[in-house]
Amino acid sequence: MDMMTERGFSFDTSWGARLSEAGATFRLWAPSAKAVELAVGGQDGAVSAFEAMEKGEGGWWSIETGAVAVGSGYGFRVDGGMVVPDPAARATFGDLHGLSRLVDPRAHDWRTADWKGRPWVECVFYEMHVGTFTPEGTFDSAIGKLDYLRDIGVTAIELLPVAEFGGSRGWGYDGVLLYCPHAVYGGAEGLKRFVDAAHERGLMVFLDVVYNHFGPDGNYIGSYALEFFHPEIHTPWGAAIAYDEAPVRDFMIENALYWMEEYRIDGLRLDAIDSIKDTIEPPLVKELAQRVRAAFPDRHVHLTTEDDRNITWHIEREASGEPVLVSGEWNDDFHHCAHVLATHEEEGYYGDYIRRSVEQMARCLATGFVFQGQFSNHRDRDVGHPSGHLPPTAFVNFLQNHDQIGNRAFGERLTDLASRRAVECLQAILLLSPQIPLMFQGEEFGDTRPFCFFTDFEGELADAVRNGRRDEFKKFSAFHDKEARELIPDPNAESTFRDSKIDWKRTETPVARRRLMATRKLLRKRFETIVPLLADIPAHCGSYHVSDNSRAFAVEWVLKDGHVLNLFANLDDEPWALPTSLMAADLSAGILVHAIPSGVEDIMTSGSLPGPAVVFRLEQRKALGVMAGE
Repeated sequence: MDMMTERGFSFDTSWGARLSEAGATFRLWAPSAKAVELAVGGQDGAVSAFEAMEKGEGGWWSIETGAVAVGSGYGFRVDGGMVVPDPAARATFGDLHGLSRLVDPRAHDWRTADWKGRPWVECVFYEMHVGTFTPEGTFDSAIGKLDYLRDIGVTAIELLPVAEFGGSRGWGYDGVLLYCPHAVYGGAEGLKRFVDAAHERGLMVFLDVVYNHFGPDGNYIGSYALEFFHPEIHTPWGAAIAYDEAPVRDFMIENALYWMEEYRIDGLRLDAIDSIKDTIEPPLVKELAQRVRAAFPDRHVHLTTEDDRNITWHIEREASGEPVLVSGEWNDDFHHCAHVLATHEEEGYYGDYIRRSVEQMARCLATGFVFQGQFSNHRDRDVGHPSGHLPPTAFVNFLQNHDQIGNRAFGERLTDLASRRAVECLQAILLLSPQIPLMFQGEEFGDTRPFCFFTDFEGELADAVRNGRRDEFKKFSAFHDKEARELIPDPNAESTFRDSKIDWKRTETPVARRRLMATRKLLRKRFETIVPLLADIPAHCGSYHVSDNSRAFAVEWVLKDGHVLNLFANLDDEPWALPTSLMAADLSAGILVHAIPSGVEDIMTSGSLPGPAVVFRLEQRKALGVMAGE
């Protein structure tokens, strides 16, 4: 699988352009087309000639020619109509409506060609949106912050989607050219420089990829390959992608392999896999994961998923504890519990968590999901599958992410919505619990700048997005009135994007420096104390106890070699009188991992835990199993 050359790495795909001795081979799948021509362009991206392509088996059209030089443009003309870009182009001339650009994927001279990645249990994710992470909004400018991230204790940078999308600014989930890094960010070479620089510092790079839909601007596939979609199967973003067609399936699976091979990406997050409508076996996610793991046996490569069904088949473990398919599932349940505990919000999906948030938080930490087959009022159905047999490392937990911040009307961060002590306690729970933690950019120092939903569309599409965005909030009490909804930032306004950039000047303030110091301290403790115990975790390792009359709970995890990690959390203002079952243990045994506020652990030995407070202790003993997860 490793296609390293003297200059770099390349991955041969079924779709698109491939360099050859005669020049390059170009391929396009257009089963119903009667004629396809290669549009030949120059260095200026303008069409200068057309060459007829030959139709082969399975609806594939191809041509090998020397007419297109590296750096020059090309495209396809189907049935004498308009010229369309290559859907698998590696580069464009800056506009996804124009010609694609032929590039040599081996041109980057990798300094870290021998990089093998890092084990899954070492992951500490930092979710980054390239366009708002720095004032310049490019891969190259982000390189300047890599030392900072490494020194904090981050080990894995997760980039929001970078595939080319319409306009110059956006979240990236409206990608159209899925093989082409966004030109505004720095294109293919910029991304390779970023990954190379990250690996030099021991940092992994993950990429968020979207295989459930294409964006609304610049997607021409449906105009010449109707077979790519199932118009009768609907998703939140339109017609479902036809994964029962082998070329369509290969387009996406090869995309995953392409990022990991040609760009040396360490892992992928598969966005909203519940919206991938499989009509055949095996499911796309299963086949994709199998092929990824088979392709890179000598590297640490990882997959994560987002799925609101709380399924578990894709994150099951081998007898050795290693993932069979997917390494970790984004656990929205943890976020929702934490958010409700910190803010008391109860509208929308938070309504499922407001009445039992303390018990649900403990259950989530001890056994994985909150909903493991129970009825969800918000969704009006039973949700989830049992997850207590899985190790905590099968779940990625977070207090904030792009969705949970950006899908708020004004993009507020948790720092602006909750008390400082509540956020400190929850941060400690996030970073010291055995689940895999994720932070959103700026969270490490308590950035208060919003992260709003933003796009760069024009005309009717811009109007539809703006109005649709505001209408989404009609069901919330604060936005019943049209006048109130008019205050929601316009996604297409450049100011909405500009206001969402990180405020790095805030790091100079005492409050931010204090928060940053706490983040570094917690992550140092995680790597010194917790990470060495995250392999070989037994099934059903978690148990919990919940207070009767306060917002307090205890969680116990049996980790490697019988080490037991205990969490005591009181998120109430009133002291928690520890129950007899907990006091039966020697609360001074083992070592103190962390306490907020400092010194509260001494008070706890007397049988009471003041609040808000969090205490982590580690010892080696037979676990109590205070109260098994349901």
